Amino acid sequence: MNPNSMTPVDWAKRPILEKYADFSGRAPRAEYWWYTLAIVIAFVVLSIVEGIIGIKGMVFGVYGPLTCLLWLATIVPGIAVGIRRLHDTNRSGWWILLPVVPYALAMILGGPAILAGGLGAGLGIAALFLLIGFVCAILLIVFLVMPGTPGDNRYGPNPYGEGAGTVPAE
Repeated sequence: MNPNSMTPVDWAKRPILEKYADFSGRAPRAEYWWYTLAIVIAFVVLSIVEGIIGIKGMVFGVYGPLTCLLWLATIVPGIAVGIRRLHDTNRSGWWILLPVVPYALAMILGGPAILAGGLGAGLGIAALFLLIGFVCAILLIVFLVMPGTPGDNRYGPNPYGEGAGTVPAE
């Protein structure tokens, strides 16, 4: 399909229907952000439905089974479209892990520090890494919002085509 004639719904469906586990190539802003909006809306709707039929909170006391199934179905395309979006900005897909590392360190180092040095020391270490993770998450969002590199880059050709400007859905 011609990227210049795609609607927001077409962009939102593309990561699931056409590029489910495709971690190579590039994803323009329209593909990433319309997909993200569609997923957020789907989670909100399913959460409301689970609350109405009384199954919300069945999994870990917080989530419903339908939202868990949706999460399982969309985790791979979500990571894939995020990596392709970073490729569009000429960055490695490994940047997607940027906020994950400090959050993991907060859990790994904070717990033992609480046990060894008391609550204050453990919470201080955990809070420091959580703050670093928050800053890293904001940086990742900035990378995802930035326009893609014009023309070809090391990850592939321009997803909008040769000499294309912006598209209506972006």
